[in-house]
Amino acid sequence: MSIYELKPRFQALLRPLVVRLHAMGVTANQVTVAACAISVALGLWLFFATPSPAAFALIPLWMFLRMAFNAIDGMLAREHNQQSALGAFLNELTDVLSDAALYLPFALVAPFSPFWVGVVIVLAGLSEFTGALGPTVGASRRYDGPLGKSDRAFVFGALGLYIALGGPLPVWSAWLMPIVAVLVAWTIVNRIRRALAEAGAATRT
Repeated sequence: MSIYELKPRFQALLRPLVVRLHAMGVTANQVTVAACAISVALGLWLFFATPSPAAFALIPLWMFLRMAFNAIDGMLAREHNQQSALGAFLNELTDVLSDAALYLPFALVAPFSPFWVGVVIVLAGLSEFTGALGPTVGASRRYDGPLGKSDRAFVFGALGLYIALGGPLPVWSAWLMPIVAVLVAWTIVNRIRRALAEAGAATRT
């Protein structure tokens, strides 16, 4: 079970807003690029400016809004005839870049290890790359969990909120990033296995 499976309900809530944005001339690619620009700006600001811990509250807030941005750009593309080859590239690449920027500030938070935060960033990028490769073997774009993009947003959003509320992270939380890394690696394996199974089933029919 992945948070991604709740996406249809979330999209239904956003549909009236999407219709209004389309009427205003807003495009899917504009929404995609805007979401990436905000994500990168926020992540780099938290990393280089090292503001007070309270600023980490912006991460869960933006993670939620970013989910809305991601749903909106997809709905504009599919439901308002804005799908394009450029949009397909932007959709995948900006997600990886945004995730990397938003996870980066956690490398400065004790007792997290910068090494393990880096491992999570790399594996998160690989998991999205793996999912995007599904169509190249005759399968669909894979969104399998247990720790897909939406699930990772929940985890890092919850951590950001905890840090913002001033709660010192216990020593044992140093294991959180290795655990996240293992779950993302498991996600990669799941996406490969299920893409191959789907492609094999399609070949047999």
